[in-house]
Amino acid sequence: MRIIYIVVLTFIVGTSAAQVNFISAGKITYERRISQFAALINAEAEENIWMEELKKQFPKVVADNYTLQFNNQESFYYLTKENPDNKYINMIFKPTETNYVNQKHELGMVTNAASVFETNYLVNDSLVKYEWKITGEVRDIAGFECKKAVTKICDSVVVVAFYTDQIPVQAGPENFNGLPGMILGIAVPRLGTTIFATSISLQAAPNYVLPTLSKPKKSSIKQLDADLAKTTKDWGKEAAAILWFLKL
Repeated sequence: MRIIYIVVLTFIVGTSAAQVNFISAGKITYERRISQFAALINAEAEENIWMEELKKQFPKVVADNYTLQFNNQESFYYLTKENPDNKYINMIFKPTETNYVNQKHELGMVTNAASVFETNYLVNDSLVKYEWKITGEVRDIAGFECKKAVTKICDSVVVVAFYTDQIPVQAGPENFNGLPGMILGIAVPRLGTTIFATSISLQAAPNYVLPTLSKPKKSSIKQLDADLAKTTKDWGKEAAAILWFLKL
């Protein structure tokens, strides 16, 4: 009887391990939610009469769905479908169908298509490296146990991530990467922004066809940052929120 029990236990453990290792390709749906006024106010914009009028005309929160297709070699993050009910207080919050992030994990490279201020950028560069600090906090996201990690962008903007090592692919939404598992949740309190997985399909994902950009401007991450800083230099305090948002 003891021998049978050991054999059965070994089979269960082996099967579980195989299942974890098998989760190396699939498709994840994320919901991105932006608290529009928090994003502006937290960037040290003033609470003035203009802001009060905007609150009467625009919704507090806008939400859109995104898809991440992934395998061991690369991942593609793109807009699934824009919510037609959304009214964006700033067009920088509005998603674009031609925007995408293609992380090439094995090569350590990223291709980022971004339409910014009427310019279509096509950025090819090394993957952004984040200095993550993993904490002991755990939470469930879309049925997966996720661990908490924290980093910063733009020196001072805190980003909280939740990743699962049940999907051993070091990717995530937007440009986020570098944790020992797939990132299923992102929260940026200072920008009033969250990106959380709502469903996961653990099966081979179809090849993603890159959208065609109209007259793309080829760039590096450094050059794009310089262009954005130059464009927004006279925009006042609100420019900070826009630049931070574009760094996600």
